[in-house]
Amino acid sequence: MPAKSSDNLTGEFTAFKDATVSGELRWRGKLLLLALNFIPLIHVISAVSVGILAPARGPVRIGLACAVLYLLPPTLARLILFVAPITEGQIAVGSHAFFTWWTVFQLQVVFCRIPALEEILRLIPGLYSLWLRLWGARIGRLTYWSPGTLISDRSFLSVGDNVILGAGVRLNSHVLMRPTGQPLQLVLARVTVGDRAVIGGYSLLTAGTEISADESTRAFLISPPFSVWRNGKRIRSPGVPEHE
Repeated sequence: MPAKSSDNLTGEFTAFKDATVSGELRWRGKLLLLALNFIPLIHVISAVSVGILAPARGPVRIGLACAVLYLLPPTLARLILFVAPITEGQIAVGSHAFFTWWTVFQLQVVFCRIPALEEILRLIPGLYSLWLRLWGARIGRLTYWSPGTLISDRSFLSVGDNVILGAGVRLNSHVLMRPTGQPLQLVLARVTVGDRAVIGGYSLLTAGTEISADESTRAFLISPPFSVWRNGKRIRSPGVPEHE
């Protein structure tokens, strides 16, 4: 059975819990992490409040609520990444770059928790790709997003022209790993899908994965970090850290 959309989030929270218990985050970092975890709830409350309390007619209130729900998060994410850009690669848990990424990630959690919100956008051809571009993703022409596609790092995604993503595909541009003898690390790297590629249903593409142009992958593919797929074969990029 393919993993549910919330499985990625559960794994992240478990890993961060292990980091806090092991002392890799100081108490100030733990408090900041806890505070940032309220962003999705604040996001939902804000959208609902605007929809109910805004001093305007019903259709206008609905429009404002949709703007808060769909447009405010990517706008804030772009602003945060402009002010504090993140260098892709290994990021120490508890560093400034880590908390910047975690803030941007929390702005996306509502859409991961309630996938129907994105499915609504996919009903209108081209609208979902346009919305992803607002986050900073590079999306080509005529991309087909099958039902159940889940993206966890919308600002770190590159998709070419005429790409087809099968049902239930997950694009996860970050992973947590513990290199041998080192503290827990966040590995953040853009997922890249080349022109005319076809991604088999229920596949998982992790940090740094690159699908070459015209490649067609099998269903249920699990792509380890920094894998390059070309001519039906996986090529692991050099420099990937060993982890426990």
